[in-house]
Amino acid sequence: MSITLTDQDKLTLRLAAWGAVSLMSAAGIAESAHKVATHGSIALTSATGPVGHVLSKAPKGVKYGKTVAELADQVLPALTASVSLLKQQDPAEADNFRGTVTVAIEAAARTHQGQPSPTMAEMIRKITEALDAA
Repeated sequence: MSITLTDQDKLTLRLAAWGAVSLMSAAGIAESAHKVATHGSIALTSATGPVGHVLSKAPKGVKYGKTVAELADQVLPALTASVSLLKQQDPAEADNFRGTVTVAIEAAARTHQGQPSPTMAEMIRKITEALDAA
């Protein structure tokens, strides 16, 4: 099945995925935000298929806001919207997107050894909930 994504659709997917990594970085500040972001970014740029082509670039010119709350206000709905728009065109690509974001947040959470901090665990829950809401 072929999918057709507008420039706005691609921006939504990028905002959602890269924003999820940014949320993890903000939540993992005690674990080294740089390492969290690096590991999450590697996972996004390792994606394959149509989703991989879209996520190979971070969104340009996006203003995420000054607080984690402002970032979450943009990213969490974009995650739900991304899965929803992909489900309409190709359920397999929706699964690919969801899996890619899940791998990215898991990679980000594992930058420190052991269990994620309570803050990171809660952010993982919120991101997963947004992915599952579609």
